[in-house]
Amino acid sequence: MATGAHHKRVDVARAFHDAGITTLLAFGLFLPLVGFETTTNIRNDLILTTRWPLLFAVVAVAGLGRLAYSFLIEPWLSQRALRPVATTPTWRAYIGKWFTPFAIGFVIVYPAIVIALGGTGRAVKWVDNFGIQVLIYVMLGWGLNIVVGLAGLLDLGYVAFYAVGAYSYALLAKTFGLAFWILLPLAGILASFWGILLGFPVLRLRGDYLAIVTLAFGEIIRIVIINWVDLTNGYAGITSIPRPTFFGIPFNSEENGFAAVFGLEFSPIHRTIFLYYVILGLALVTAFVTIRLRRLPVGRAWEALREDEVACRSLGINTTNTKLTAFAMGAMFAGFAGSFFAARQGFISPESFTFLESATILSIVVLGGMGSQIGVAIAAVVMIGGTEILRDLDFLKDIFGPTFDPTQYRMLLFGLAMVLIMIWRPRGLIATRDPSVFLKERKAIAASLVKEGHG
Repeated sequence: MATGAHHKRVDVARAFHDAGITTLLAFGLFLPLVGFETTTNIRNDLILTTRWPLLFAVVAVAGLGRLAYSFLIEPWLSQRALRPVATTPTWRAYIGKWFTPFAIGFVIVYPAIVIALGGTGRAVKWVDNFGIQVLIYVMLGWGLNIVVGLAGLLDLGYVAFYAVGAYSYALLAKTFGLAFWILLPLAGILASFWGILLGFPVLRLRGDYLAIVTLAFGEIIRIVIINWVDLTNGYAGITSIPRPTFFGIPFNSEENGFAAVFGLEFSPIHRTIFLYYVILGLALVTAFVTIRLRRLPVGRAWEALREDEVACRSLGINTTNTKLTAFAMGAMFAGFAGSFFAARQGFISPESFTFLESATILSIVVLGGMGSQIGVAIAAVVMIGGTEILRDLDFLKDIFGPTFDPTQYRMLLFGLAMVLIMIWRPRGLIATRDPSVFLKERKAIAASLVKEGHG
């Protein structure tokens, strides 16, 4: 009993010691980042202001969070590690069986739900800024999941293919006047071509070296876009990009517009809903193709490459073709997403394709679980949808001041989410890696294959 009490006192002392150190570190780290803010007055003079309530709130959250980890999470993790591996609970298997059909049905009727709850005025915001934005990143996450999650190739320059698709659509649509549905596959093909070009120089690279080269490739594409002013218009970007139409019917208020043709009152929600279902269809095609490819020989080759490249070579798998197909397929889906982004925005510039975008997409894949389609989709909803929800937290301005902008702290929240996921579930939200091909029952096999004749 005495030993147990002494052990408990030691744990409590260590917990408060760690919480105190965490609080001091948080104070030193966030003092210049959160505690001070520079503003300009009407004479354009630089003024240093303080935000002590916000600083103390952040520091308190860090200290209390470390204390909660020591008292609650750490003992739970220790006990969990000692528990024997248990079978999957019935309720979890039931949820896993019906989650995907429910999610697909929900995203199909999502615009109708938003319109019924908030009317057409608020629906434009929630369908466009939330629904369409999330689906773009879901599609990008699934595309990068092929490269990182299935093939195990760390790619930090994925946004380059996103930019290639966007600029391909914008330039070809403005120059030749081609329709969206013609340029959509063409943008994917061009992005796939650049994916193959990236794949050739990095055939012998792995790990950190591969990440550095892909990061450099992404920056090269962005710098070329900035400096090739005659083609891309540099920092000014490309404006007046043609918008997609509904079988040639534009979404405008003219007599030949969508509303007039179908006898409806003109509303911006028509084009928004159309774009929503376009990106939803593209995302579902991406998921379907990825799932089918996993069960083909090329998909099994990607997974073999991810697990052990040396063993992959010893089995006679052509690792050159395997890597190139992974880069090409991932880049193609990024090109599709880029062309849709350009058509939706009507304007693109290099600021939309920075390294931060690559980091965000990679974070979605890592947080969701590399190789998991459902995990990537959930992570995209949480990260991108959470950012959009931050814009509506106006009540925080009453607490931290009128100049407080919650969206400025989204990267801080991303970092916190990464730390928590690495502690709680190091392999992501959906950490399982189901085999693509497996035997469902034991079968007798030829005696010439094994000694006993059974397997």
